[in-house]
Amino acid sequence: MAKVLKGKVAIITGASKGIGAAIASIYAREGARVVLSSRKQDMLEAVVAGITDDGGEAMAVAAHMGEADQVQALVDRTIAAWGRVDIAVNNAATNPHFGPLLTADEGQFEKIIDVNLKGYFRLCKAVEPSMRANGGGKIINMASIAGLSPAMNMGAYSISKAGVLMLTQVLATELGDANIQVNALAPGLIKTKFSRALWENENLVMQVQARTPLGRIGEVEDVVGAAVFLASPSSDYITGEVIVIDGGTSLGSGL
Repeated sequence: MAKVLKGKVAIITGASKGIGAAIASIYAREGARVVLSSRKQDMLEAVVAGITDDGGEAMAVAAHMGEADQVQALVDRTIAAWGRVDIAVNNAATNPHFGPLLTADEGQFEKIIDVNLKGYFRLCKAVEPSMRANGGGKIINMASIAGLSPAMNMGAYSISKAGVLMLTQVLATELGDANIQVNALAPGLIKTKFSRALWENENLVMQVQARTPLGRIGEVEDVVGAAVFLASPSSDYITGEVIVIDGGTSLGSGL
């Protein structure tokens, strides 16, 4: 079968584990050269080794999405190595506060907004010149159903993800003239290390499953297909949209 991302160069943040690592791996299998980024180089190298062992092309570039100079360096190194950026997946996220919103201190709130929202802005800003110069590109922002309705005890996180949805719509409007499509994915509860505190709570999982038509929480494999679609030519006439991946959970109440 044809590799739908053959010849493309993709940057994936938050790629040392979970959804980000899975997206990087499937992009490589679909023919893209992938640049994996997160804060820890050693964890990235382990994922890169798996991709290259599978015949893919990948490299690791550690960067903190809360630091604008590191984000720009990530893009600069990608272009120096492979000449361009065609696809950018904003997936890095943090959530240092769990509880009612007003129990968060300003440092926690600022960190969540800085990484989850401003970090996405920084990468979009850094990749736009290359995409524009090369006739177009794909930006995929990882949102959440928490950005569509408030997630209990995750208020600051919900606010950041609601911001991601508006960021996606604004940039879709502003970058269309450059043939850059900007879309978002909004997963529900997915079984990753990031969400461990949620899916290890048996009572919470039972509640989520009870109001989810498909009767289970998600796995990373449930997310990657949509990520490939939004990176591929099949989505060339889709921009500013959000694909909800939650088994139907959001048809009722939120998390």
